[in-house]
Amino acid sequence: MQRLTNPAKERLDKGELAIGIGIRGMRGVEVARLMKSAGFDWLFIDLEHGSTSVETAGQISVAALDAGIAPLVRVPAGELALGARCLDGGALGIVIPHVDTPEQARAMVDAFRFPPVGHRSIGGAYPHFGFASRPVGEIVSGLDNATLVVAMIETPLAVENADRIAAVTGLDALLIGTNDLCLEMGIPGQLDHERLKAAIGTVLTACKKHGKIPALGGIYGKELLTRYLGLGFRMMLVGNDISLLYGAAQEQAKFVRALGGAPP
Repeated sequence: MQRLTNPAKERLDKGELAIGIGIRGMRGVEVARLMKSAGFDWLFIDLEHGSTSVETAGQISVAALDAGIAPLVRVPAGELALGARCLDGGALGIVIPHVDTPEQARAMVDAFRFPPVGHRSIGGAYPHFGFASRPVGEIVSGLDNATLVVAMIETPLAVENADRIAAVTGLDALLIGTNDLCLEMGIPGQLDHERLKAAIGTVLTACKKHGKIPALGGIYGKELLTRYLGLGFRMMLVGNDISLLYGAAQEQAKFVRALGGAPP
């Protein structure tokens, strides 16, 4: 049988850039093949914001496995049991928002890694293996090797603790949530602010020191993307389904109305 792989993790292991797309508004499994064809490496299936259910997340995750794009699911802060269910349902990674302390990071590892690193419970009939029976050792090693455990850094306290968070064994990546971080810092929407740049530098240093993947989300403009990518980020969340659909639809509508001579 074919070895379980995570397309995003494979890129990261080669030192390449892994780019992701947020999935919040689309509910159909077609989104997996669509985003794979568009050139993305991973899906950011969002259960923190919006009305997506764990069932829908599971269906999209299974479709993503077949499409060759990695399904990562963001669950609400602290909802570790929900994250474990998403992993059982087909996800290849869990993103936890608002991780402020190393203790919270260790709790993630405990929930999402199998023993001896964590205490994730083993189930059966995993979609990752086509629901086929596999030896327990093969299941544990296969899932652990393919799973990304990602902590979001979104507050000044998290930035202050970045070095200690990055030191946690079993954690793969620190994902800076720039919009929430700016809100918490009292500079909402100021994605080019010097204080944000300083915070990003702190997290990058911590990731480099402890061998963790530096990841960035919330920066979608091409100029800022170019600038921040040049700092050394290896994992980027570069947009979401709603904003991309809206932007393309708005541009097309304006173009056609202009052709017809009608005001927009």
